[in-house]
Amino acid sequence: MMRITRAFLLLSTALFTLSGSDLSSGPEYTNDGQMKFPEHYREWVYLTSGFDMSYSAASQMSDHHMFDNVFANPEAYQSFLKTGTWPDKTVLVLELRGAKGKGSINQKGNFQDAVMEVEVHVKDEARFPGKWGFFGFDDGNKPAKMTPATASCYSCHTDHAAVDTTFVQFYPTLLPIAASKGTLSAAYKKETDIAVAK
Repeated sequence: MMRITRAFLLLSTALFTLSGSDLSSGPEYTNDGQMKFPEHYREWVYLTSGFDMSYSAASQMSDHHMFDNVFANPEAYQSFLKTGTWPDKTVLVLELRGAKGKGSINQKGNFQDAVMEVEVHVKDEARFPGKWGFFGFDDGNKPAKMTPATASCYSCHTDHAAVDTTFVQFYPTLLPIAASKGTLSAAYKKETDIAVAK
């Protein structure tokens, strides 16, 4: 009986260790520095959805509507809840989906359709000079090269992000946490003050 109990405990420990390692959801890269597609991001923490969002007043909407959904790896989310900022190895996934107005019994409004693109914002302090890197997965689930640091997305996030170059201002469950922890960026607070003054 003692042997069976001991064997059961060893097996349970091994299974717990294996499942624990499976929970790790930090960034993974190929040998040549491309980021591997985060296969299970839809099992991560859902942060928010946007509809037809654009960061430029001059931009014109295309002939179709679009949803965007944001997911965070669980470890990073739990850390944010405690600190109000993102830890190293944070992975934020922006999933862009088409919107449909007609289908099944739907009579008004829009619902989400097929994935059109996936973009990833990664915090990896040892790998990226500015701590954060962007990756666009527009070729299915194949590994993606980092978006060049000269791309406008980097300066836009630096200049307008509410927390640590991320647009927490659009994550309604996390913005109050950042405010209470005092981690809102000076740039965001200045923009907010200007908006309130108007």
